[in-house]
Amino acid sequence: MLAIIPARGGSKSVPKKNIRTLAGKPLIKWTIEAAQKSKYIDRIVLSTDDEEIANTCKPTGIDIPFYRPDRLAQDDSLAIDNYIYTADLLKNEFNYNCEEFVILLPTSPLRNSLDIDAAIKLFIEKDAESVISVTPLHYPIEWIIGIDNNGIIVSNNDHDLNKMKNRQETTDYYVPNGAIYVFNFDQLKKNYSYYSDKTYAYVMPSERSVDIDTENDFRYAEYLITPGLKNA
Repeated sequence: MLAIIPARGGSKSVPKKNIRTLAGKPLIKWTIEAAQKSKYIDRIVLSTDDEEIANTCKPTGIDIPFYRPDRLAQDDSLAIDNYIYTADLLKNEFNYNCEEFVILLPTSPLRNSLDIDAAIKLFIEKDAESVISVTPLHYPIEWIIGIDNNGIIVSNNDHDLNKMKNRQETTDYYVPNGAIYVFNFDQLKKNYSYYSDKTYAYVMPSERSVDIDTENDFRYAEYLITPGLKNA
């Protein structure tokens, strides 16, 4: 299966995030190495607009057949547009097999090859249109509140504040963690959505679901990765 690693160069919250060193190597290399250990993935493509990211990744041997156009690398660019563009170009101009592919974001360094393979296996066994990795929400959704312009707590419109349940009485909910997306390309392009009635969840524990978007996320990931920091 083809793996696409999307990594644009314009991170605002953490400058040069994708190539910043995490526990001794560039952040993106954690994802590349996990993909290279997968028993299902046979080609890995980098989708980037940034020469410095490309140069960092070249020694790993992954494919960098073209650069992402600027219009797909802006803060308001939609990820799904880049996935469709990349797969279309790979299929039509570079003769890649893009019927099914997996997206691995470099901001999820603790996702490992076993996670990738389990998600792909689920996709195959269920004849799915997509598989999305998720992690448990560690508090009941009924506990989520709104705050109005005056700072007053208000209902979130879905649940009555006066009828909050104990944790033991609530339904388990999950949130996408951004680590793994497995897609059927035709369905992704046709539906223009990650989700369909044949979308399955691959559940990951919170300790492997860190999605790096802030300095604190970096520090937390390093803490989880580095045994010395845990024991300090």
